[in-house]
Amino acid sequence: QVQLVESGGGSVHAGGSLRLSCTASGLTFDDYAMAWFRRAPGKERERVACLNRYGYITWYVDSVRGRFTISRDNAARIFTLQMSSLKPEDTGMYYCVAGPWCSDIESSNYWGQGTQVTVSS
Repeated sequence: QVQLVESGGGSVHAGGSLRLSCTASGLTFDDYAMAWFRRAPGKERERVACLNRYGYITWYVDSVRGRFTISRDNAARIFTLQMSSLKPEDTGMYYCVAGPWCSDIESSNYWGQGTQVTVSS
């Protein structure tokens, strides 16, 4: 049974930082690209960042590029999102997702339960 468990969410003031982690089990971790999605209140779900299975191809949505960094530790089966210079518009539920490729990862069946990030102004 595949499980993706997110942690590290919380409440911060604008300009602050948070580090989200996703621990994976039940799958061959290094066979999967990993992504973070978020859903802000009243908005559509949005892909934030993705990292391919090999760990060297990354993708970021424009609004977070330069502020967020994704990384993975295949040995530890952990996927992280380091978020800096946080803005109120970064507020939302953040989800970890695993799929074969970044290009169609949103269609994956492997989603975590989410961790809440709240950024106050």
